[in-house]
Amino acid sequence: MNSLLQTAITAALQAGKAILDIYDDPASDFEIEHKADHSPLTIADRVSNEIILKQLKNTPYPVISEENKATAYAIRKQWQTVWIVDPLDGTKEFIKRNGEFTVNIALVYGGRPALGVGRGVIYIPVKKILYYGTIRNGAYRADHPEYSPDMDFDALENQARRLPLDREDPVYTVVASRSHMSSDTENFIDELKKEHGEVKLTSIGSSIKICLVAEGTADIYPRFAPTMEWDTAAGHAIAKAAGKELYHQDGCTPLAYNKEDLLNPWFIVK
Repeated sequence: MNSLLQTAITAALQAGKAILDIYDDPASDFEIEHKADHSPLTIADRVSNEIILKQLKNTPYPVISEENKATAYAIRKQWQTVWIVDPLDGTKEFIKRNGEFTVNIALVYGGRPALGVGRGVIYIPVKKILYYGTIRNGAYRADHPEYSPDMDFDALENQARRLPLDREDPVYTVVASRSHMSSDTENFIDELKKEHGEVKLTSIGSSIKICLVAEGTADIYPRFAPTMEWDTAAGHAIAKAAGKELYHQDGCTPLAYNKEDLLNPWFIVK
């Protein structure tokens, strides 16, 4: 396993452990604040971000993070290779205590997370499920990995399963946001019902949706509501490594990263 991927996995697992320590503490009030866009920010977001930045500073590449995003584009546009991080994707789900939140870490080259040096890592702390992938070596799911200062990456690789996984349910499955369902998304799903007949809808939070398409549990994820680059970069790399893609709403133009405006367009994962 490549050292940069090992670094990203270590950072994600260590951050996930710290998030769980806060999440599982019955005395924790999460120290909830609200950002300028009214989205919530908790102590877990901040602690996770600090852990990840500490790990990634040992690499030669700069970081764009949800909690560290103020670098001017005049500087950022010179970055050919960059980490894009969401230290806690699904903060609303974290606050609801439904377990549907993740740690997202991606390495992007030339505005694409899925080129030869692209890497993606997503960790679901509550379920202890790790997704990771590179375009050269494919995408994988590892169940029950936990952070250790002397992690055995050979053991992790040996137990990981390559994506997509074997699928038992033949029903065409759409995965959609639990907290951000839009009328455009509902209309899109109605059109899929006309095309495929029976359609199953699964609603879930955070980048788990992209992972479900990557592993083959779901067929498509339409997102016609606002997201940022750190919400999708890691999932994009994993999906691409699994033979899937994140497209603009047109269904053919892949998403780009480290743009002047870090807001994503509407997109489809399939």
